[in-house]
This record gives sequence, structure tokens and C-alpha cells, in this order.
Amino acid sequence: MFEIESKDQDIITIITKSRTINFNIKDATIDAGLAVGKITGPGEFEIGEATIRGIATESKRTIYDVEVSGVHVGIIGDIEENLDDLVADILCTSSVRAVRELEPKLVIAMGNVDGMVTDLKLTARTEKKLKVKSLDSLPATKEVVVLS
Repeated sequence: MFEIESKDQDIITIITKSRTINFNIKDATIDAGLAVGKITGPGEFEIGEATIRGIATESKRTIYDVEVSGVHVGIIGDIEENLDDLVADILCTSSVRAVRELEPKLVIAMGNVDGMVTDLKLTARTEKKLKVKSLDSLPATKEVVVLS
């Protein structure tokens, strides 16, 4: 089990049993309170229970594929490049195009929520944090969640 929260439209926080990991999509940094400081750019990392793959894009930005307990969380913000390299059961984005291409089970809206739900013809629910137990616990039909 893990939790996802966001108090800023550019930052997604994943909380596991042993770590709190902050992904800043704007600055392309990962902050998990490690002795080495923040991690920047692409690469593969293991932090606590999370396996993280930072993927470089054509525009020199970084998107993230985070796997915790068999659930893949894609953290891309508004980036629409290199999506073929990403697996996402849960997608943190503001891009309708990315949602259509990747077909996640759950979308965590970052940015223009109204435009996204209108284009996708879905409704959004608001949560303080999202608790994810397992892949099987994700909704059967696509949902949009706004974290506040």
C-alpha cells in the first residue's frame, strides 16, 4: 500500500512505508530526504519500496515511471513526448493526449482540470490523498482525481 498526494500542481508526493518521495516535474527533481540530496534528470533508482525510472524526453525534460507494489505511476505533468517508453496504471498529468495514448485506469489531474474532464467526458472527484492498496484495487473504468 502507498499514498499519493499533491499540494502543488508541479509536485506529486508518493508515500510508502519507509519513504516520502517528492517528484517536482517542473524542476525535474526527486527529493526523498537522501544524504546525496535531490536526484535530477533521467536514470534508474530504488528508493525504499519504489523503483523509479526517469526517462529523458526530446525537449531535455524528464518524465517518471514509478513502480510500487506492482502499480505503475506515470508522472509527466504537461509533457507529451516519449510516452511510448512509459507504463502507467495511474497517470499524473494535465495532458488529455497522454491520457488517450496511455489509457491509465486512474488519472491524477495536474493543471487545468476543467478542460481535461470536459475533453475526456469524465467527472472528477477531489481527495486530500489517494490510497492505493494494489493494482486490483484501482477502478475498473477510468476516473479522474484531483488532489488538494
